[in-house]
Amino acid sequence: MKRVLNGVAASIVLFATGATVAAAADDKNRTVEQYTCKDVMRETGSNRDASIAFLHGFFLGKGGSSNFNLDTLTKQTDAFIDNCLDNPGKKAVDVMAEIKK
Repeated sequence: MKRVLNGVAASIVLFATGATVAAAADDKNRTVEQYTCKDVMRETGSNRDASIAFLHGFFLGKGGSSNFNLDTLTKQTDAFIDNCLDNPGKKAVDVMAEIKK
């Protein structure tokens, strides 16, 4: 989990460029909303960690905060993974939003 938390800044680039999403070869623009749970869960190792860390950072930024609790993020990450495994077609950002309520 510490690896996930330490990679929040770097994960923005990895999530934007590394997740597998069908898109036109010349279109490098992405939106957070286009990634499904399936896209995130198909990633392996540090790429998956970075994608999840990106989502945590995305919501920290949306909330205007830079403070977080490690235990809370660990629980949210576990809940995100469980929910995504059960619902691969859901948008990853929607799943994380539900968990962070």
